[in-house]
Amino acid sequence: MGNKSGLIFLSSFSFIISFSLYVDAYQNYTVGDSLGWYDLLENPKVDYRNWTAGKNFSLGDFLIFNTNNNHTVIQTYNFTTYKLCDYDNVLDNDTIEWSAADPSATAPQPVSVAVPLTKVGMTYFFSSDYDGEQCLNGQRFQINVTYGQGLPPSLRPDDTSPGPVGPQSGDDDSVPDTLVPSNFDNPKDISDDQDEASSSIPLLDFCNLFGVQLHGLLIVFGFFVLCC
Repeated sequence: MGNKSGLIFLSSFSFIISFSLYVDAYQNYTVGDSLGWYDLLENPKVDYRNWTAGKNFSLGDFLIFNTNNNHTVIQTYNFTTYKLCDYDNVLDNDTIEWSAADPSATAPQPVSVAVPLTKVGMTYFFSSDYDGEQCLNGQRFQINVTYGQGLPPSLRPDDTSPGPVGPQSGDDDSVPDTLVPSNFDNPKDISDDQDEASSSIPLLDFCNLFGVQLHGLLIVFGFFVLCC
């Protein structure tokens, strides 16, 4: 009975670990699944509101847009831009065009675009082609991105900003790194070492002096014994 209970416990524990790893793993979501990234005029079955329902989007996840070069992939953090389906008057810091349409193409060509989720909060996607007509015809959706595990190292921006410096900076005034030895246990006041050193030197001199005097006495005493 004990072995059976142990097996049940181990199985449950393994399941919990597997489930936790699955939940915490970064995800790749194919937008629209097999229907792809299109508007209702081209594919009447698309329903991106229904597609986003029940999904948990987090930092580090990717959205895969499978479409063609007659459609665009626009990501924005500006709700007004999303609502108006307008990419003409956007700001560089709140809207990104991941894929643009190719008006010179004589025939549609397949396009696949991978978009990483790198900012917490509401994020909006739409196609701005044909003056926003595709967006107005259902080719848009909004999602809420949570922190999750945070950004993986591959998606983190390079930190090129200088570190903090003192009021006066320069080569002569720079503060060196502090190196701590591996066998360091507790800090010790330097004055203690100095006191010990100052007290040990006179004692050593005294011992040396006393040793010389004692040696001389032994010689004199030995000479006296031989003579007597």
